[in-house]
Amino acid sequence: MLFQSPKGTSDILPEDQPYWRFLESRAEETAAAFGYSRIETPMFEDARLFVRGIGEVTDIVEKETYTFEDRGGDVVTLRPEGTAPVCRAYLQHGMHNLPQPVRLYYMATNFRYERPQAGRYRQHHQFGIEVFGDADAAIDAEVIEVGWRVLDSVGIGDKTLGLNSIGDSECRPGYIAELQTYYKRHTEIICRDCQRRLEQNPLRLLDCKQDSCQPVIAEAPHSADYLCPACQEHWDALLGYIGDLGLPYGIDHRLVRGFDYYTRTVFEITPPGEGSQSTMLGGGRYDGLIQELGGAPTPGIGFGMGIERAILNVKQQGVALPAEEGAKVMVAHLGAAAKKVAAGVASRLRLEGISAVLAPERGLRSQLKYATSLAASHAIIIGDDELERGVVVVRDMGKGSQREVPMDELYTVFGTKRD
Repeated sequence: MLFQSPKGTSDILPEDQPYWRFLESRAEETAAAFGYSRIETPMFEDARLFVRGIGEVTDIVEKETYTFEDRGGDVVTLRPEGTAPVCRAYLQHGMHNLPQPVRLYYMATNFRYERPQAGRYRQHHQFGIEVFGDADAAIDAEVIEVGWRVLDSVGIGDKTLGLNSIGDSECRPGYIAELQTYYKRHTEIICRDCQRRLEQNPLRLLDCKQDSCQPVIAEAPHSADYLCPACQEHWDALLGYIGDLGLPYGIDHRLVRGFDYYTRTVFEITPPGEGSQSTMLGGGRYDGLIQELGGAPTPGIGFGMGIERAILNVKQQGVALPAEEGAKVMVAHLGAAAKKVAAGVASRLRLEGISAVLAPERGLRSQLKYATSLAASHAIIIGDDELERGVVVVRDMGKGSQREVPMDELYTVFGTKRD
């Protein structure tokens, strides 16, 4: 029986690892430049965390979580998103006692049982940031800028920033009532899921992807037209900050995001010519979530960026990755005595901070072909004749030239990476 990776998962093979290192390092560098600190949370949590945080009638909780009872009888859920666990950690470890705002970032593996698509998997990886303790629209603009700059840093151009405001507990009920009144005039043409959402989660009506619902969505009332004075002031300030930053944006009146916890600002960044299924990065403000999880009222905002989706766009846009060193030196050997010395040479090179690989036991030509496959810059060749004379042959794999070097001078040829 030939086993395959589970549906909706993928192996990250060696040839793809440079893309992952590139993207993760650029994301971390950008987050650090904005003053964010790294946090890591467990891959699984108490299932109730996501019911309270995400919302019991969202598609994720109803259809997509991996939830099970463990051997101790506790009901746990594999992490489907990053925000609720970071909020839990913020409360559990007393970070509300730190000077606010608290800026955090993370790299997380998430799990959702959904239909696999290009760049979207049941096990997927996410870079995210969260900011707690500041309700100012300037923080919203900062968070959006972090996401924009991360994508800039990996060479993704021609992207689109979509913005919307969905109000708060003061003004959203009035908007939802108008939305429901409008949709009730179209119940005969909307899909079955939207008929259910109409009563249970009306904002998600605007996020439906079914073709039959698109004409209804296009004519739906806009949340930004129903904002209370405080939300309107916040919205106007945000648009001013984004304009000052020079970020090109569009107002997307159907943008609501998928979780119940969002308030006011919501945003997404998409590649050119792509729809919502290709969103690279999305997030928003969640000023009521910390309180919903048992804490004091605390404003919060953040985003999540799908690493697989971002890498897909890096490849599609033909971004050239920074040069990476392969195995710098391969040590070839001819004969048992030479192999023993070669193993010691490879070990000494590594101690000097130089990447080195001992060649497999085969003919010299085959060993040199192996050096080429490793992208080695040099090969060191040791045979019986070299042992007798106390030298080694150093071959430049790029130029094809080679020279003899006394054994006791070998370690000065390549320099050292050690301080």
